[in-house]
Amino acid sequence: DSRILILGSFPSVKSREVLFFYGHPQNRFWPLLAALLKEPLPSSTEEKKALLLRRHIALWDVIARCEIEGSSDSSIRDAVPNDLAPILAAAPIRAIFCNGGTSYRLYEQYLLGRTGREAQKLPSTSPANAGWSMARLQDSWRAILPFLD
Repeated sequence: DSRILILGSFPSVKSREVLFFYGHPQNRFWPLLAALLKEPLPSSTEEKKALLLRRHIALWDVIARCEIEGSSDSSIRDAVPNDLAPILAAAPIRAIFCNGGTSYRLYEQYLLGRTGREAQKLPSTSPANAGWSMARLQDSWRAILPFLD
């Protein structure tokens, strides 16, 4: 029943360790989402899943497999994209958003032609995007809200 799909590029080392999205404690995704949606900050994977389900948000990554050094998006090589067709066929997705420039670039390169659906680029919530304050991120990420009503 997801209404929006938020795509990352490829999971960070920490996300791969915890087996869930945006697992690095300094990634601002979960605090940002909780603030935008006026929800309590989820801490456990179960709480994060419940928040996503309750608010009709799907998360996935553009890349299924690749060669990568640590968590550096700029080092991604030999990328194999995920197949979004099952998600787009099963859920009433109103809009696709990319968390950061790399996710957006990879979406355009590998998936736009397959899905035929434009995505909107949002600023990355990664700690590597330290130039963006939480307030600035919130201003940009408000773009997701109209699609959740």
